[in-house]
Amino acid sequence: MEKEVLKEPNYVEELLDIIRSDLSDEEKKDRLSDYHENDIADALEELTPEERQEIYKILGPDRVAEIFAYLENVDVYLNELKLEHAANLVSRMDSDDAVDVLEEVDDETRDKLVEMMDDESSRDVKLIQSYDDDEVGSVMTTNFIVIKCGLTIRQAMRELVKQAGENDNISTIYVVDENDKFYGAIDLKDLIVAREYVDLEGLISTSYPYVNDHELISDCIERIRDYSEDSIPVLDDEDHILGVITAQDLVEVVDDEMGDDYAKLAGLTEEEDLNEPTTQSMKKRLPWLVILLFLGLMVSVVIGRFEAIVVAVPIIISFQSIVLGMSGNVGTQSLAVTIRVLMDENLEARQKAHMVFKEMKVGFCDGLILGAIAFAVVGLYIIASNGYPVQNAFLISLCVGGALVAAMTISSLMGTLIPMFLHKINIDPAVASGPLISTMSDLVGVVAYYGLAWFLLINVLHL
Repeated sequence: MEKEVLKEPNYVEELLDIIRSDLSDEEKKDRLSDYHENDIADALEELTPEERQEIYKILGPDRVAEIFAYLENVDVYLNELKLEHAANLVSRMDSDDAVDVLEEVDDETRDKLVEMMDDESSRDVKLIQSYDDDEVGSVMTTNFIVIKCGLTIRQAMRELVKQAGENDNISTIYVVDENDKFYGAIDLKDLIVAREYVDLEGLISTSYPYVNDHELISDCIERIRDYSEDSIPVLDDEDHILGVITAQDLVEVVDDEMGDDYAKLAGLTEEEDLNEPTTQSMKKRLPWLVILLFLGLMVSVVIGRFEAIVVAVPIIISFQSIVLGMSGNVGTQSLAVTIRVLMDENLEARQKAHMVFKEMKVGFCDGLILGAIAFAVVGLYIIASNGYPVQNAFLISLCVGGALVAAMTISSLMGTLIPMFLHKINIDPAVASGPLISTMSDLVGVVAYYGLAWFLLINVLHL
């Protein structure tokens, strides 16, 4: 009996049916309350501007603000609203979501919206915008609960309920001392189950982790992730709580970091946007391409130095791509492994040395196996297709096999040492991108292949 496969629910179709039905506004609002904001955001994209305006009125500004946080190309929808209505919606968002939304609109509109927002929201947005994109403060939210130490359990609960109306990140309650400096944190569950006579001090974790607002995201992302907390406070230089990094923020930060690393591995200066202008994409790609052009010219110059061997034994050029391709592949593999390992900031020198030798050993062993295969296959191919004497054919294939062993071993070493060196001098190792390692491996492969062929075939055997 075949097992029934659950189909993915199509909430957008259901939402469109509700929105376009003859139900009253109250009935529509009640039915829409059963759906997640993300699904409603998807449905908004299928509506006409007139239908969207009607839904905004039905749902109210608080719910619409939550929905707008999930919209792609949110500037399109903000432009459909009057400026004061748009400012009202952005004011009702979490500060980090508001900053993300404001980044989608043009500078003039952004400045107007910020000025029209309420004082508290405007202050929070300006605070987050004041940080560089690579600093922790740029991804924090000001949506959190904070209480004073020295309260009773009843007073703490009363303060929690009071602040929960404005801040919904309530799983962790942060505590400050009499000087408003960070003192510790309380888990919501512990506060709920605590008896009234229990001392609040006993619930506070005074060694709770935190990060500083000007710390680089790349420097502390591993530390934040290791604690696995729902949120971690962001402090200024005087230990005052400015905001928190939530688990959702961390997911987005990790995603952005992976996107940036992937872009660097592709030879880009930063991740590209689908809708960005052609000139902007060119600016991101050109710096590495210029470097790679000159490295490619070096490869051509090296090949030119071995012109004599190419003239004497023209067939060897046919197998150049095998050596260059395989050396580039193993170099890129070692690069990927090394970058992943270097994410551990606590890696010891002994562990790094072990990794270098391991990657060299892997490259050497893989090279031996592939070199042996290439030796046999290339030799037989030359005999069958070109009528070369058996001895000469296998001497040429020996150059291919030997070059594979040397090139793959050295390329594995480079794919490990180059990112390690960059990491040592505080440069992101991801900039040792795939194209760079591939081009460097080409250079190694050319020298190994033609150098071995020149030595064996010209100087030793005088072919």
